[in-house]
Order: sequence, then structure tokens, then C-alpha cells
Amino acid sequence: MTGPPVVAIVSPGAMGSALGRAWTGGARVVTTVAGRSDRTRALAEGLELLPDLDAVVAAGEVVVSVCPPGAAGAVVDDVLAAAARVGARPLLVDANAVSPTAVRRLADRAASAGLDLVDGSISGGPPAPGADTVLYLSGARAGEVAALEAVGLRHRVVGDEVGRASAVKMCTASVYKGTTAVWAQALRTADSLGVLDVVLDDLTESLPAEVGDGGARAARRVAVAAAKSGRFVAEMEAIAETQEAAGAGGELFTGMAAVYRRLSRTPSGALSPEEAAALTDLGEVLTRMRVEGT
Repeated sequence: MTGPPVVAIVSPGAMGSALGRAWTGGARVVTTVAGRSDRTRALAEGLELLPDLDAVVAAGEVVVSVCPPGAAGAVVDDVLAAAARVGARPLLVDANAVSPTAVRRLADRAASAGLDLVDGSISGGPPAPGADTVLYLSGARAGEVAALEAVGLRHRVVGDEVGRASAVKMCTASVYKGTTAVWAQALRTADSLGVLDVVLDDLTESLPAEVGDGGARAARRVAVAAAKSGRFVAEMEAIAETQEAAGAGGELFTGMAAVYRRLSRTPSGALSPEEAAALTDLGEVLTRMRVEGT
């Protein structure tokens, strides 16, 4: 009798660990925290820890990469090297915010090593019981990943062509994270020009849920984005590449990349997402988002 499927998570950060826990009801989920921070070790709670990447790849029937988009290529290369060392042929899932062109290049690299790759993209926050996070999937073997039992996570296959799931992410993230960058720019400018209270009053009239009580929701939104801004730079560049390839022009999100790059250099960029999520005082958040020395 065969046991449950084995899913391996590479880079068990906040999203990767939560994704792994969503699958634990119907699968054995393994990862490694070798060389990782105490924060990552805590985030990986509930997953089976193995000593190193070789052990993870050797055990996994499905190996899922969830990492900052700028590291997606390096992670796939590491997994392919580990697979060669241990003689494994897992199904790879790249669930990172990269362009369709980039994920097709990753699939070609995997194919040259004899491995198949499924394109994945995540919409929503880290999955948890009661959540409604969606994992979009595409590729010839996407159905195998979609068949995994999950809690707080929906699988949606959007085609058998690698690149389609990433195309969804590039479009949805352009709205979600692009809008957040606009909020950050507008509020920082209003604060600098001494009209923040008036701007909040005006925005509250038409967007009360977005602003929150006294700007608390807006504060949390831009604070968390600033804390993640370092990894958002590559994602904005991927969106720009995608929009350019689609004929829409990439100028807007080249600018968004510059916004997040600037935020990454502020004190807010040094916060963890958990620390940022606890901030609700908009004045404090905007003070932290000032570039040091200016």
C-alpha cells in the first residue's frame, strides 16, 4: 500500500510554510531550515524538517519553490543540482511571482535535466483554515498538483501551457501591489506637504474601508508593503517585462519598481512583515518610511 504523497517546500518563509501546512491533511510535507534564520524556523512549524536540500529533494515527489522572485532561477538551479546528486526526478512547481517568459525559461532548464515543471502563482495571503487563497496552476502536469488535498487553499488549473499561471499573477499583482505603491506615494507626499489630515478626510469620504479608522488600515497596508519592498522590486520588474511583451508598455511598472526600491532603503524596509502588520499609527508609519539622512 502506498503512503500519502510527499510534498517538499523549498524556502519555507511565511508563504511557503503556510502553503505546506495547507497540504498536510493529505500529504507528508517536508522542508529544511538549514542555514535559515530563527524567524524562518518558527514559520516552518508543523512541517517535517529534514537536514538539507538534498534530503528534501530526495524525499519529495512534488518540489515547490516559494521564494522572492529575484531568487527563483537560483532556487530552481539548486533543486536541479540536488536532484542530480541524489538521483531524484520530482515534479517541480515554481510558485513565484515571475513573468511568463521567465517561468518558461525555468521549465526549459528543468526539461534539460529530465524534470517536468508546473507553473504556479498565488493569489491572496498565506493559506490558513478559513482563508480563501488561490493557487493558479498551468502546465501539462498541473492536474497532479491540483489533486492534492488542501485546507484554506483552492487550486485552479488555467491551462496546460507553462506561463499562463504566471500571466495571471502578473496581472493581478499589478493591481494589488501597484495600487499599494500609489497609496504609499500619495500619503508620503501629503505628509511632507503638511496636508495629510485633509487628504485622509477626502479619501475617507469615498474609500472609508481603505483608509480605516484614523488611517489605521492604510497605515498597515503601506507598512507591510514597505517591509516586503525589497522582494517587490523584482516583481515589479517582472510585471513591466510582461506588460512590455504584451504590447502595453512597461514604463508604469518600471516606475513602481523604483518606488519599492526607495522604500526598501527606509527604516520600514528593515522591519519584518509581522512587525509592520502591528503598526496602525499612520504618522509613525510615514516617519519610518522617510529615507534615512533626508
